Amino acid sequence: MKSFFFVFRLVVFWFFVLLFVALMLANTAPFRHHDAAPTFILLIFIALMLVVTGAVSHLRRVRLIAGHLDDSTMGNRQRRQIEIPFEAGEAFDLLDAAIRELPRSEDVESARDSLQVRAKVQRPKPYGHHPLGRLDPSRWFGHLRNQIFATVTPGDGTGSVTLICEPEAGAWSDWFRVDDGTNLENAEAITRAITRRIAEKRRNEQMRARQTETEKERTVARLNLLHAQVEPHFLYNTLASAQYLTRTDPQQADHMLGHLIHYLRHSLPQRDDALSTLGDELERTSAYLEIMRLRMGPRLALQIDVPDTLRAFAIPPMMLQTLVENAIKHGLEPKPGGGTVWILARQDDGAIAITVADDGRGFNEAGGGTGIGLKNVRERLRLIYGAEASLSVVSNAPEGVAATITLPPRSTTTETVS
Repeated sequence: MKSFFFVFRLVVFWFFVLLFVALMLANTAPFRHHDAAPTFILLIFIALMLVVTGAVSHLRRVRLIAGHLDDSTMGNRQRRQIEIPFEAGEAFDLLDAAIRELPRSEDVESARDSLQVRAKVQRPKPYGHHPLGRLDPSRWFGHLRNQIFATVTPGDGTGSVTLICEPEAGAWSDWFRVDDGTNLENAEAITRAITRRIAEKRRNEQMRARQTETEKERTVARLNLLHAQVEPHFLYNTLASAQYLTRTDPQQADHMLGHLIHYLRHSLPQRDDALSTLGDELERTSAYLEIMRLRMGPRLALQIDVPDTLRAFAIPPMMLQTLVENAIKHGLEPKPGGGTVWILARQDDGAIAITVADDGRGFNEAGGGTGIGLKNVRERLRLIYGAEASLSVVSNAPEGVAATITLPPRSTTTETVS
């Protein structure tokens, strides 16, 4: 019924316009003394048939595009409200790209500050060249273009797009001609393009999230492997020493096992992918050093200078002990008279520097501690902090080596505190 009234409205307006033109021509000199009524009636009938044909073609094409007919789809002017789940600037970029890639778009004017886009669109000829040419009243206004006006209204993390597609003519022209569904086609095309771009962006975000998760899993696995490489050899050596002492000095063996239990108490609760604190690492390292004192006797001395305010600072587990192990293994144990291990911590602009120094054999004779321990420390720092953390190993005058770990004050790390 709505389609019938749509066609009827066009026919009525064209009838009165053609009748008015016929009456005006009938009063002019060439037709005043001739009976031109039959000719005018025939021309009016042909013109009205062409109007009906054009209107019906418009309705059929609109049904093909939209799948149904109603007041909004039959009209020459289309309005869409599109919600984009991105901030206004990003929503504007999606809208602008969608309009620019519309077929036959031209004269595109976009203003990012005001979030507006205007464009002209060449109107296609859906049915090619019309055989009756200028006899068709719908061609009397010329082949008009369509135009697009779109704005983005900012919201709370979203952008609301108001899209208007209409003929390049005043609203009065809608009473006399149809657009063959071209503005409906433009509105649907822009809506589809925006929807496709949103879906593509979501897919890319999901893909990046999956890649990030995969990289995180790989990083944690590598950290666990590096961590596993550090702990076992100390446990094996300690248990071997305790086994030996049970036969030669049971009391010392008991002390060694007590320190080992203390060491394990500060080691086992930590997950391999969890950060520790400097205080906990000092407790762990102290237990380790007590065990080493039982093995080295008076050849091992220790000095610790760590402010209480830094003991809650988060650091990766086992790194401090690795540096201490390296100092004893490469610096003090090979030295006949042994020596001293210093553990120092300082804070500068929020960043913390932890230094383990010794007065052992140094670079020349020990090779600078280039074994797996320091390599693992460097690799774990890179995986956890990226370029924000560093490990430096230098000579400790007059003899020995000083290794310093520098950690950022706050950073996003691969290891997380549980």
